[in-house]
Amino acid sequence: MTFDTPVSQLNRVGKTTEKHLQRLGIFTVRDLLFHFPFRYEDFRSVRLISELHDEENATILVTIEVIASKRSRRKRMMVTEAVVRDENGSLRLVWFGQPFIAHTLKIGDQVYFSGRVKRDRLGLTMTNPSFEKKREGISTTHTARLVPLYSLTSGVTQKQIRSLIASVIDEAKTIEEWIPNSVRQLANVIPLPEALHSIHFPDTDVALRSAERRLKFGELFLLQLKAERLRRERLEARAPVIQFPEVAVRAFVQSLPYTLTKDQKIAAWEILKDIAGETPMNRLLQGDVGCGKTVVAGIAAYAATVQGFRTIIMAPTEILASQHYETLRQLFQHTDVVVGCMTRSRKEMNHGNVIVGTHALLEDDVLVENVGLVIVDEQHRFGVLHRKRIRGLAHFLSMTATPIPRSLALTIYGDLDISIIRTMPEGRKPVRTRVVAPNNRDRAYEFIRAEIQKGRQAFVVCPLIDKNLEASNKVAVLSEYKKLSENIFSDLRVGFLHGKLKSKEKEETMRAFTAGKIDILVSTSVVEVGVDVPNATVMMIEGAEHFGLAQLHQFRGRVGRSSYASYCFLFQEAGGNAAEERLAFFEKTIDGFRLAEYDLAIRGPGEVYGKEQSGLMQLRIATMRDVELIRLARSLARDIDVTQYPELRKKISRFEQSVHLE
Repeated sequence: MTFDTPVSQLNRVGKTTEKHLQRLGIFTVRDLLFHFPFRYEDFRSVRLISELHDEENATILVTIEVIASKRSRRKRMMVTEAVVRDENGSLRLVWFGQPFIAHTLKIGDQVYFSGRVKRDRLGLTMTNPSFEKKREGISTTHTARLVPLYSLTSGVTQKQIRSLIASVIDEAKTIEEWIPNSVRQLANVIPLPEALHSIHFPDTDVALRSAERRLKFGELFLLQLKAERLRRERLEARAPVIQFPEVAVRAFVQSLPYTLTKDQKIAAWEILKDIAGETPMNRLLQGDVGCGKTVVAGIAAYAATVQGFRTIIMAPTEILASQHYETLRQLFQHTDVVVGCMTRSRKEMNHGNVIVGTHALLEDDVLVENVGLVIVDEQHRFGVLHRKRIRGLAHFLSMTATPIPRSLALTIYGDLDISIIRTMPEGRKPVRTRVVAPNNRDRAYEFIRAEIQKGRQAFVVCPLIDKNLEASNKVAVLSEYKKLSENIFSDLRVGFLHGKLKSKEKEETMRAFTAGKIDILVSTSVVEVGVDVPNATVMMIEGAEHFGLAQLHQFRGRVGRSSYASYCFLFQEAGGNAAEERLAFFEKTIDGFRLAEYDLAIRGPGEVYGKEQSGLMQLRIATMRDVELIRLARSLARDIDVTQYPELRKKISRFEQSVHLE
């Protein structure tokens, strides 16, 4: 057996089980060993039956006195019952729908049982307990220990996964350690073979904590090594020097019809300092929805133009690119800056000083000369190859309205410097948010009608039910559009927008909405980023529990972009305590960073930001709460000379060619 042995070659893995395991991403022995538990049941304390209490987890070592299966008329399933005894008491055990247990266990067997003790009308009992026959000299796997619990799929049980991992766990001893001893000592982490064994079958709490620390550190160290390589490549590269044209920039800022906030001034100065050097800038500009990132980017673009360089500004969608184009044309209307646009459906480059576009700007037949600055909005929405090509052009500024906590930014953007705009422009009012009970839906509709009668407009967002079938949200949008336009608001102008529309249709719809020719726009999440309609004051979100908090915050940011009071109404399609708690937190929290931290703690980065985001899909065990380990990994990655360690070089190479971390 090797790490690459297919799981199909293991005992008790037939074709059906193999398919089930593949749904969990388990194809080989290596995949099995790196399928980590998500929590543990503590069944270490073996108790006497006389010591058991109601509503507690416990393990007992007993002898089976009676065991049999019968069909229950009331529950319409097979029920297996057993009576077991130890030296000073007896207990009844019950299993539902598992008749095979009566054949597996025999009278006289000595067996460990672990489970929840409950009191019913016949006394104390255990229902559906795990069990394992006592075998001299052999450790238990499912009982009488810290028992690992794994993510499952239909057709696979906890007992199956544990048994399979137990059958290959000895292979962990042969795995190559790739972290140098000197680094392991500084990080205070145990060797990989020991960690891999203890993460599945820890003998003590200390062993478990040590295993978690080693495996978490390994993941984060790899990501930071990759980030450090990118940082060093950047330091060795050369970009055009864009000297700060102080007089021109100050005059431009003073000509703006508003005063920059303190955070905007600081961010702009950090960017202007970066682009004045030979080392290519690589900076992330973070800021909540509506905080004024585009103006900051515009100041940098203006400085580049004054010094004779072009600026490329890229957006992930044609709607957002077109909007940036119009915003920048307004921003530069009293200057000599010429703004061009380049998307698949719109090619108005006009030899502009500032060229706005989508990834169409990266096509082979598009040549933009003398580029000094590249600005990308929501860069995580571009593919990996697009991002590599973008970074290779000039000074690089990435903007995002998606709140990314610093711990996460350090992990996935380890090679980036970070500027944050937290303050909002004067006159902006916080958006009032309410989770609307089903019986108050009509009142919400009345409120929307009253806002529109005041001359305002409203968004209605429908959920992305099936991420693999965009047609499903198209149907959701059209059915909602039909209901609102024909029944609820038949006297108002209702429009719709979804991802399947042609670019020209999307633009025409957005132009009509922006011009006030549509009162209510029903849309999918295509309006999540960047759509700017200051006259819109109501955001109504259907099926709000289907969205992450960061995404809900983006939707909410589509309103409240003027001095008008604005509102966000959330409707749930399905209940559940977890969903209700998340939405209640969202209702009372307007700080995007707090929302992101909360969402990360509950759902993890892959769910919050999407698995296509750089670095996220590889994290199996580390989390964004491991701030101390993130900092340690970053520090050690910066100090090490990778060329001195062949195993480490090999590991980094494998990592960059795959999605797996070990």
